[in-house]
This record gives sequence, C-alpha cells and structure tokens, in this order.
Amino acid sequence: MNNASTVEIMDRGISCLLEKLGTVETERFISVLLRERSDYTRWRQKYFADVSSDEFHEAAVEYGKNHPL
Repeated sequence: MNNASTVEIMDRGISCLLEKLGTVETERFISVLLRERSDYTRWRQKYFADVSSDEFHEAAVEYGKNHPL
C-alpha cells in the first residue's frame, strides 16, 4: 500500500486532470468544485445508481487490464 503525502496525491491528481482535460478545463473543474461545495460521495452514489455490482466489477477488471500497475 502506498502512503503518499497530501502533496504527492494532489500532484498526481492535477497531472491526471491536465492530461485528460487540458489546462483550461482543469481550471474550470477545480473552480466548480470550490464554488459548488458539493458532497463528492453523494455525487458518486448518484452517478453509479444505475450500475449493477456486476457491471461495476467488469468495468474495474477491464480498467485493470488496460492500466496495469
């Protein structure tokens, strides 16, 4: 298990966002998070509400195959 520091986690997260979204969209994403003060856990529960545990498992396995550690 990796016990990354807060700075390391933030650095990796920002790097992922920049890679996938680009600079402008990353800034927009961060500003929305700060402005909305939403409950991330509740948002994710709502996001996955229609996904069965089998579908989630299959997607996780597929992701693991495509993104090995």
